[in-house]
Amino acid sequence: MKKTMATLSSFLLATSLVLAGCAGGGGGNASGTAGGGGTAGKPHVLKVANYFATDHPQNVALREKFKPMVEEKSGGSLQVQIYDNSKLGAEKEFYDGVRNGTIEMGIPGLIMQADVPKMAVGEWPFLFKDFAHAKKVLEGPIGKEMTDEMESKHGVHALAWSANGFRMFSSNRPIASVNDFQGMRIRMPNIPNYIKLGQLLGANITPMPISEVFTALEQKVVDGQDNPIATLKASGWYEVQTDVLESKHMFSPNLYIINGKLWSQLTPEQQRILEEAAKAAADYEWELLEKSYEDDKKFLQEKGIRFTTPDESFRQAMETAAGPLYDEIYQTYPWAKEMVEKIKAEAK
Repeated sequence: MKKTMATLSSFLLATSLVLAGCAGGGGGNASGTAGGGGTAGKPHVLKVANYFATDHPQNVALREKFKPMVEEKSGGSLQVQIYDNSKLGAEKEFYDGVRNGTIEMGIPGLIMQADVPKMAVGEWPFLFKDFAHAKKVLEGPIGKEMTDEMESKHGVHALAWSANGFRMFSSNRPIASVNDFQGMRIRMPNIPNYIKLGQLLGANITPMPISEVFTALEQKVVDGQDNPIATLKASGWYEVQTDVLESKHMFSPNLYIINGKLWSQLTPEQQRILEEAAKAAADYEWELLEKSYEDDKKFLQEKGIRFTTPDESFRQAMETAAGPLYDEIYQTYPWAKEMVEKIKAEAK
């Protein structure tokens, strides 16, 4: 009897240990898979930072395309929070935040170009013919080549190219010729190519974050600035400016980025969802921005803004003034001239 009872006890103990082991192992595997290595059921919250006004096409596309696509297709395992209008800091601050992982995602311009020189190509002057040309280049092999070093150098993963648009000068007096730039105080981003171009045109350049531009224009610290007119409208700068020169002197792109370490922790399915949503939102933003140009121009004209369209002579004078910048670029980067030629060939 004692032998029978001992055998039964051993059997029950072994069975309970097996069951406990199965429960523990299964739970561990589920936790490791769900959420890309996090706790099962705990979603990744993706803060997406940018410097655009709330009603700018960038944020319209984030709200109407990116956020709903990501949250629906991921079944809630990815949640999107949009921080527009420099709420998480100016461009450098939120870009650094994405680099170090305190901010999951962002849509900066090309602020990283000092460390990743090929990223500067997107804003070399008088290079792109129109929106279709810029989109074709950036979404093709050249755009891929531009972003290739971002992850290894800065720890951020590029998802999709979006558009800020063709940059133009707004000012508190007309700019009808290259001579009118002389002595004009113009705000431009703190990026060497911008500053050099402004100086070559004859202006006195004051770099500052975009969040400080309205006050600087209002207090006449600067006479003008350069940005696409969608930004002029969305940021309300038309209240403190009188004129726009349709110079289209640079095309200004933006880029959807995500922290590289976080990206590597996501499941392949989550990565696919983010790539598809970023591409869809960026495509929508390109479309909104291009279509909005005439509406934005009409709005600004109704607010009293005068537009000057440069004739061929004026445009050629601006391009000639920019020549020394290209000479400097070609001397610095052996690959630059060939890339410029490839970009120009895409316009044909």
